[in-house]
Amino acid sequence: MAEIRKLKPNGQQKTINVALQGGGAHGAFGWGVLDRIAEDGRLVIEGLSATSAGAMNAVVYAYGQMKGGNSGAREQLELFWQRISETGKYASPIQTTPLDLWLRALGYRENLGYQLFESVTHLFSPYQFNPFGLNPLKDVLTKTVDFGELRQGSPTILRLCATNVRNGRPKIFTNEMLTPQAVLASACLPMLFQAVEVEGEHFWDGGYIGNPAIYPIIYDAQSPDILIVHINPIVRDGVPKQASEIFNRINEVSFNSSLMRELRAIAFATKLIDEDWIRPEHQHKLKRLFLHAIRSDEIMREFSVASKFDTSWSFLTQLRDMGRQLAGQWLDQHFDDIGQRSTVDLQRDYL
Repeated sequence: MAEIRKLKPNGQQKTINVALQGGGAHGAFGWGVLDRIAEDGRLVIEGLSATSAGAMNAVVYAYGQMKGGNSGAREQLELFWQRISETGKYASPIQTTPLDLWLRALGYRENLGYQLFESVTHLFSPYQFNPFGLNPLKDVLTKTVDFGELRQGSPTILRLCATNVRNGRPKIFTNEMLTPQAVLASACLPMLFQAVEVEGEHFWDGGYIGNPAIYPIIYDAQSPDILIVHINPIVRDGVPKQASEIFNRINEVSFNSSLMRELRAIAFATKLIDEDWIRPEHQHKLKRLFLHAIRSDEIMREFSVASKFDTSWSFLTQLRDMGRQLAGQWLDQHFDDIGQRSTVDLQRDYL
């Protein structure tokens, strides 16, 4: 294993770790957050723990950072999402038609193509409608990232989560394990793609078991600060009654459940430290964490599950700009808190 060169902050910078959720095209929101952090320049990202679309953002950011610092990271992320948009014009299962635009103007929000796609995937598996296992994301990744260089030289700690299909356990891909297959494993939606094989095991999207997984970055990074970038709304007012609304809410709850469990464990460990329940000889075994979050349920819950397949450039840049705006607000409000205290209340905001 090649030794990872660590990024070191200067006197005006602080170090932080970032945990990126996945969510298809909604990952462009995470792109915006990373873009704003890189533009600001006051934070050094020590490690990235990520899943699915977040995993793609993570490897692209780390590769760009390795090649050209903050400006290189920003350029590489934009190039990646431009390629996603171009590829989506022919490869996305959901295409917005003039009829969809007309119905949307009348207040009908569901995409007709998505409804058809959802029906088909309940009847046929990807082993039937995609027997050759084609995945256009692989070409986008390999054109954007040299994985050999990334494995050998990235100064950023990378931890990507996938779900082992056979045993249901999380698989964490570390820097020296990173290949296009590892990233595709983290982003493998089982209704759309065949399970991704890596070293004899098969994997589905990491969102089922860790979206994102927090514990790898706790164990492997030095900074106690972790910024969670939320994509999937946690709170949604009212009870869904339409079939599409119910499916959308099930999707959100499922892809947040593993994160909520980890946050409960972190809250418990923090309570043990704060209330001095740990014997002095064992106190070094627990690490105090400072948790932060960029989260906007109000914005993200306006988008349906179908929009996770919308790769139009206008939509992706809309999400990017939302992420940039909220990241800028967070930096302005909480930069001084980094390294000092958490800026989320786990009991109030999550538990």
